[in-house]
Amino acid sequence: MSDHPLQQLSLERYGRWWRRLAGEAYPLALCDSTGALVWASDGLTVSRVAAAIAAASANGFGWQGSGDGMRRHDVDSATSLLYFPLVSAAGHAIGWLAVTVARSDADQAPSELDRLAELLEDIAGGIRDEHRLVFELDAMAQELSERYEELHLVYELDKHARKFEQGRETYQNLVQTCAQQTNVDLVAFLRPSDNLTVSFANLSKPIHNLDLVLVEMRGDLYRFIHSARETVVINDKTDPRRAYIFTDMPYKLLAAPVFRGDIVVAVLVLVNHDYKADFTNSDRKITEMTANQLSAMIHMCSMLDEMQDFTEQMAAALIESVEAKDPYTRGHSERVHQISMEIGRALALPVKELDNLFWGALLHDVGKIGIPDAVLCKPGRLTRDEYTFIMVHPERSYEILRHIDRLKGAVPGARHHQEKYDGSGYPHGLKGKNIPLHGRIIAVADTYDSITSSRAYRAGRSHEAAMEEIGNVSGTQLDPDIVEVFRKVCAADPAWIAHFGIKRELRNA
Repeated sequence: MSDHPLQQLSLERYGRWWRRLAGEAYPLALCDSTGALVWASDGLTVSRVAAAIAAASANGFGWQGSGDGMRRHDVDSATSLLYFPLVSAAGHAIGWLAVTVARSDADQAPSELDRLAELLEDIAGGIRDEHRLVFELDAMAQELSERYEELHLVYELDKHARKFEQGRETYQNLVQTCAQQTNVDLVAFLRPSDNLTVSFANLSKPIHNLDLVLVEMRGDLYRFIHSARETVVINDKTDPRRAYIFTDMPYKLLAAPVFRGDIVVAVLVLVNHDYKADFTNSDRKITEMTANQLSAMIHMCSMLDEMQDFTEQMAAALIESVEAKDPYTRGHSERVHQISMEIGRALALPVKELDNLFWGALLHDVGKIGIPDAVLCKPGRLTRDEYTFIMVHPERSYEILRHIDRLKGAVPGARHHQEKYDGSGYPHGLKGKNIPLHGRIIAVADTYDSITSSRAYRAGRSHEAAMEEIGNVSGTQLDPDIVEVFRKVCAADPAWIAHFGIKRELRNA
């Protein structure tokens, strides 16, 4: 008995109709398009019609007919087989109805054969209609399943887009989601111009030459997709395109271009072992949907890069304006920025906090742009009024930066880097941990650079002297916890000490 889609039909109901109309003397059988028995009305183990079909097949019987009515085959001297083709609306043979009759009856009662032919035609019509409905329902269920998969993927992609953070991890998450939703062995995102390859393997069995597969993707496959500008699906082992875009790779392949504007900038590739099901149109749509999401992310990354470049250029212009007023402080902002970031990383600050510290440290002295040159560049001791001008610069930094939304997180560090841990600093006299963390970090970096940098009236002091002085003001001017972290940073002998030309002195152990 074959496992066939016809078994999904209400065959027992047709059996009851047949017995009621034709009688028990004529057992009915349903065979698939190859003639293999699917169902018999008189039982599976003692079926007379099944035995007649088997005997006819053993003697070389071949099913004939394509919807042109009932046919007869004499199995032996006692039995005749009547059969009627089942043809789908598309004209494809889906099976056969078969009935056994006594050969003598078939020869002597043509009217009975006509009656059986009409009954077979009616039953065949019912089976064809039900088969069509079942096929349509199955197709609808498959379509709904595919739409559900696509909607679920859209939801997952939307989640990634809403928590978008620039970097390789975002692409990795998208590739992994695509692999899991499509249940393929390997998904890869390739951007050869940036030497970027992000892949996720969900292997049903090993791919021993995985590295070679990825290399092949970056070569001729990428170039082909870049030129074709359309999705390529290769399921067949004999597909001629394998010879020049996926050479000697016995895998099924689905590759979709990723556009930026009208230019192909990357490719998304799905790979399956050859024993798995072919890639479908639904797989293609899901892959193209993911490729579109990757395209949007590439565009966002590009916009962020451009915005980052613009911000850095604006910051550099502001710093240049300040440092042009006082040649002796040139490079101060960059050095304070470098040291502050070392401390921030040692504190394991989150990415967003590090970004705010980045800008706060770099622009902490931007308020000095409003200080008169005669005060800022004075080589001798400042008068009380002149020092008051200097004390204004953190508030000027705040007034400049607060209007830039992108830099609002950097304002506390720049505004409060001159506060002192004991509350004697400016501009607000904040004390202890009430001073914003970024301000306390920048204060340590600023103090260190002030000691080690040369001024018009003195030469810069050594690293060791600076660390000693910082230790002396720890707990009064500087946060002792930040000072301790800075000591650990310096104990690793970071490269910036030599890079900035800071003097070192030999001390006896």
